[in-house]
Amino acid sequence: MSRVQLALNVSNIEQAVEFYGKLFGTEPAKRKPGYANFAVAEPALKLVLIENAEKAGTLNHLGVEVETAAEVKVASDRLRQTGLVPHQEDKVDCCYALQDKAWVVDPDGAPWEIYTVLEHIEKPTPEVRNPASACAKCS
Repeated sequence: MSRVQLALNVSNIEQAVEFYGKLFGTEPAKRKPGYANFAVAEPALKLVLIENAEKAGTLNHLGVEVETAAEVKVASDRLRQTGLVPHQEDKVDCCYALQDKAWVVDPDGAPWEIYTVLEHIEKPTPEVRNPASACAKCS
């Protein structure tokens, strides 16, 4: 199963978790300081909340979560064949998980990742990952 991911910057993680829990009728699948994600069944959505008061209310990034690293590679190859040049990241520490990713940027600058979670980890990334830094390498 794959699902679309929407990552939002929020000013207050507690208020955001309460709001989105009510909106989608579910509790977070993962909850850490300054971070939460919801694996929403209907509609199939991975909602990620990142506490970032300076950019609250804005899009952090978009994505498609897939089940395996092989699916990330297939998607990356498909994107390359269409003329997009994805930036590949393998075994990167992000969002309390070790992940493989392929990044592209839409014509208006919105970063998209196709990713899989290889394993969940407890140590936080030293700072909120900025998808723009990975996407600066995207064409």
